[in-house]
Amino acid sequence: MNKPLLIYCYDAYCGWCYGFSDVIANIAHTFKDQLDVEVLSGGMILPEKPVHIKVSADFIAKAYIGVEETTGKKFGQDYLWHIFNADESDWYPNSEKPAIAMCIFKEYYPNRVIEFATDLQYALHYEGRDLTDNEAYRHLLEKYSINEDAFYEKLSSEEYKDNAQYEFSLVKQLQVEGYPTVFIQTKESSFHMIARGFTEEAVLTERINNLLKSL
Repeated sequence: MNKPLLIYCYDAYCGWCYGFSDVIANIAHTFKDQLDVEVLSGGMILPEKPVHIKVSADFIAKAYIGVEETTGKKFGQDYLWHIFNADESDWYPNSEKPAIAMCIFKEYYPNRVIEFATDLQYALHYEGRDLTDNEAYRHLLEKYSINEDAFYEKLSSEEYKDNAQYEFSLVKQLQVEGYPTVFIQTKESSFHMIARGFTEEAVLTERINNLLKSL
């Protein structure tokens, strides 16, 4: 390892990760010369059979308020419509497709993974895009100048599905029990958890600085 590695374990469907997105983006920028960065998708929602949004809507309807109050990050009306009108929604949340999209994106821009994770979460939690729908990603392909045909071919391939499943297994090996969770890897088998759940930027900065000083 050339530099310590910051590992951000998140899920595109995690509301607290959405609330944390500005913090982790600022941290990645602040420590860009001292840390490499990796994002791992956790696979928070992986039902064997599709489960409608109405099953979790009542919980989200209460929980999102706490996320807004704690983090200052606002959820969009187009997202909240599906929460407060769940009976009319066509959403069946599943973490797999955005995780596959992340694996594809890493091949194009390995140094912009935090930015892409933020964009995925904004697409869902603010713009109200259905991340199980292939069309939810088209605007990002334009933003990042990624060829549409190549992207959609990979999105439906077994290879990149396997890559996503591998990330899910890595997160399990790290014994992550909730999102967001952040580690610093300093050696091949040395991982330091520096955040579990939403953590203020100042607190996270201090923890990273203390860890780097100890190396």
